Amino acid sequence: METILVAGANGKTGREIIEILKGTPGYKPLAMIRDKDQEATFEMLEVETYLADLEGDLRGAAQAADRIIFAAGSGPDTPPEKTIDVDQNGAINLIDQAKAAGVKKFVMLSSMGADDPESGPENIKHYLKAKKEADDHLKACFMEYSIVRPGHLTTDEKTNKIKAGEKLNESGKISRKDVAQVLVDCLQDGIAQNKSFEILSGEMGIEFALREIGNNR
Repeated sequence: METILVAGANGKTGREIIEILKGTPGYKPLAMIRDKDQEATFEMLEVETYLADLEGDLRGAAQAADRIIFAAGSGPDTPPEKTIDVDQNGAINLIDQAKAAGVKKFVMLSSMGADDPESGPENIKHYLKAKKEADDHLKACFMEYSIVRPGHLTTDEKTNKIKAGEKLNESGKISRKDVAQVLVDCLQDGIAQNKSFEILSGEMGIEFALREIGNNR
């Protein structure tokens, strides 16, 4: 049984990830939360929590995990300074602690457009730049990783079907439930190993789409 630390567990996508992990054999979710009053939510789900702040000491959180999913995010509408604190510096902090702790794999929830922030809309450039800094740091840290860059997130139902590619060259949407499934599937060794890729709603089953990503050189 491997412990999967979910940073951003109390967010919309984070809660979807927790639900999937609960039903996945071999995984035990560990919800990283910032506020103690969030504990009750996860107690009801019978999920263990770890109290830690992305802007603080993350050493213990990383040491408690076998693998990590980073699903935290300040959101594109957040002031630039907060975005840097969470999406950039918070992510980099957790990556560094994960590497030091010997975490087996780090799965990053990024954003479509993070590879080229300057080409994105003016109002979210700061968000995309922060994501890019964190993504680039993860790629350079000599730790196994997957970086998932979805399009616009929706509350639609899960389809288990996506379109995936290193660069899709199109915009679009995808449900949080499908994104959560992709993130959990990427925890496995050999699945989208050391790859960054974009995803949208599509017609290919998630398992097969991720296999194709892994086969691309």
